[in-house]
Amino acid sequence: MPKVLRSSRLVEGDQRMPNRAMLRAVGFKDEDFKKPMVGVCSTYSDITPCNMHIHGLALKARGGVDAAGAVGMIFGAPTVSDGISMGTEGMKYSLISREVIADSVETVGNAQAFDGIVGIGGCDKNMPGIVMGMARLDIPSVFVYGGTILPGRALGRDLDIVSAFEAVGQISAGKISRAEFKTIECNACPGEGSCGGMYTANTMASAIEALGLSLPGSSSQPAASKEKAGDCERAGKAVVALVRSGLTPRRILTRKAFENAIRVVLVLGGSTNAVLHLIAIADAAGVRLGLDDFQRLSATTPWLADLKPSGRYVMADLFKAGGLQPIMKMMLDAGMLHGDCLTVTGRTVAQNLRGVRPLADHQKIVRSLKEPLKATGHLRILRGNLAPEGAVAKISGYEGELHSGPARCFDGEEAALKAILKGAIRKGDVVVVRYEGPKGGPGMREMLSPTSAIAGKGLGKDVALITDGRFSGGSHGLVVGHVTPEAAVGGPIGLVKDGDRITLDAVRNTLTLHVPPAELARRRKAFRPPVRKLKGVAAKYARLVSSASLGAVTCAD
Repeated sequence: MPKVLRSSRLVEGDQRMPNRAMLRAVGFKDEDFKKPMVGVCSTYSDITPCNMHIHGLALKARGGVDAAGAVGMIFGAPTVSDGISMGTEGMKYSLISREVIADSVETVGNAQAFDGIVGIGGCDKNMPGIVMGMARLDIPSVFVYGGTILPGRALGRDLDIVSAFEAVGQISAGKISRAEFKTIECNACPGEGSCGGMYTANTMASAIEALGLSLPGSSSQPAASKEKAGDCERAGKAVVALVRSGLTPRRILTRKAFENAIRVVLVLGGSTNAVLHLIAIADAAGVRLGLDDFQRLSATTPWLADLKPSGRYVMADLFKAGGLQPIMKMMLDAGMLHGDCLTVTGRTVAQNLRGVRPLADHQKIVRSLKEPLKATGHLRILRGNLAPEGAVAKISGYEGELHSGPARCFDGEEAALKAILKGAIRKGDVVVVRYEGPKGGPGMREMLSPTSAIAGKGLGKDVALITDGRFSGGSHGLVVGHVTPEAAVGGPIGLVKDGDRITLDAVRNTLTLHVPPAELARRRKAFRPPVRKLKGVAAKYARLVSSASLGAVTCAD
């Protein structure tokens, strides 16, 4: 135990008697004032299945803290539902919420002088938001994933939320009946937990476990499982051990740890959002991480996991097969991970993986290193005259690696979706959705509705979509996001006109606008971005946020 607890500033001495009086009202006894105080950050909310169960998990974590000889204190951080706000103006607040959550964790952690933090997150942005707050505080911390949802079952197949989004395009194309449409709606989300495929929540849970900030096994456990309840209790005990040892996040979040996380994301076929979030977490931890690191590692990391959206299985299936730890063991044995990185167990990655059993022989979810789904990573960093500061592509290989076609330009998601649903987009087109970047949106909305509509209409292999916005982890197809500089700050994507030819080349990693430099210079001279009247948190965010290539952060370390 540290000689002087951080929390002692709140409770020791005659001058702190009023502080102690208030703490007695919430249950403190005389003996508790000598114990470490551990904040349990709960992102509970009944606005989304991702977080509807988290209060119960927070109680479990607090119980673990108390059982280990400290005092657990639950506090809240906000969450928004990406899935429910998707395709609406509300989605502009999704990425904004990541910054608000990080600020909330930092604010409460410092105001209450906590000695440690357990953070429990479910939906996409509260997970990196909590970890960013932990990295800023740099006090002993353990992250707990709220867990994945179980798949729904109807129409003779498993369903999830992406099944629902793609059904919108299917019914528009006359491919399913109204009854099938309603059946999918009523069965896609059967209960608590985050979206089931290797979408952003499960991607980030896996990345955080690989970083070493979660206990082994945390990322794959279903929300509705005894294993998840036990994970929370163990996390409460683990953080008290960290307080006693003095191990803090910045000793765990090293550059090597981020390389481990990137490789795990690539092996799993994870979300493009991992690029944005890992860069942001690294920024909070004082670690230099950039787009080129993702491309460098993608070039030498195979994609192995046959998980949705591009594959067949969901996270609950991976849990049954053994979860993330056997995958990491296989990667470590192959020299793909840094085994000397510290973790919240107090042990290294290599020490944690000793004795881990291999994946079950009969499982079909994760390929061997000798027979990958793809020899290199599915994430590609593209550059060119359309994205001089970089863009992020998700290329599974099923859709091809080269596409060239005429641009169809839309100043916002709604206009693009309307055109797709009414059949105005044809094979070969390149849909350009702009003014959706961090500043231009503001908030960098995810284009799950347009990409799902394209897939639902059967055009996933024939139509590309590029944007200065983002993609949901559920998006798949010929998609390129995070195009920087964004249109709102004068990026080339704002200069594209209907009919201009655009080439996406995921072999050479280029994104090219086939317009002569002189013509682009003429367009740039005449360019005027639209003026948006913003208020409140959106205005503050647009003023402070960095480029997507820098993680779209509002608080530089």
